[in-house]
Amino acid sequence: MSDVTEAPLTVVMDQLADASIEAQSPLHHADLATMAKKGPKAGGVVFKEDKLKGLLTLRLNAENAELKASAEKVLGVELPTQPLTSVESGEVSVRWISPDEWLVVVPGLKAFDLEAAFQAQVSGHYQLVNVSGGNTIFLLSGANVRDVLKKSTPIDVHPSEFPVGKVVSTVFAKSSAVIRRAGEDQYELVVRRSFADYLWLWLQDASREYGLVVEV
Repeated sequence: MSDVTEAPLTVVMDQLADASIEAQSPLHHADLATMAKKGPKAGGVVFKEDKLKGLLTLRLNAENAELKASAEKVLGVELPTQPLTSVESGEVSVRWISPDEWLVVVPGLKAFDLEAAFQAQVSGHYQLVNVSGGNTIFLLSGANVRDVLKKSTPIDVHPSEFPVGKVVSTVFAKSSAVIRRAGEDQYELVVRRSFADYLWLWLQDASREYGLVVEV
């Protein structure tokens, strides 16, 4: 019996279709393009599906300075370590989820590139999981966007309690969402694919009194 211990084999597989194959978002059936073309051009709430983004969950011990620095070098941004915060640089945004977990958002076709870069450049105990196929992102904005959020979540969305960049994982309608305030009257909702249609219908109803504009 050999006393040599072999290093474990890790295989990173590209599970994303390339650009030649048409991908469909969770709201593909809703034909948002037609709604945007024929629907209202002005209203208190603006909805857009930021579809087919690459979403990955990263877990590591942020107190391990070397490991954290290696991950940040690959990401091109510093990991936010303050609870309920986020960082953004270029095409990459990172949301704090828990003390050792972050949600990374990149353009869809770059998700595998990021996985491969981590495998090649980051050593140590970490976990990076591609969750792109199970989620989508809704963008909500407009003068009455906070009124709609108040109908949908128990989180206090007053600007004094929910500044730009803040992130929360919370109940939304009868589902859940990771909500990030992206701008003055702009919010990003990461929602589960299986609830995307239900939440889209919910938002249409919740926005009815303010006027809903659909963008693509």
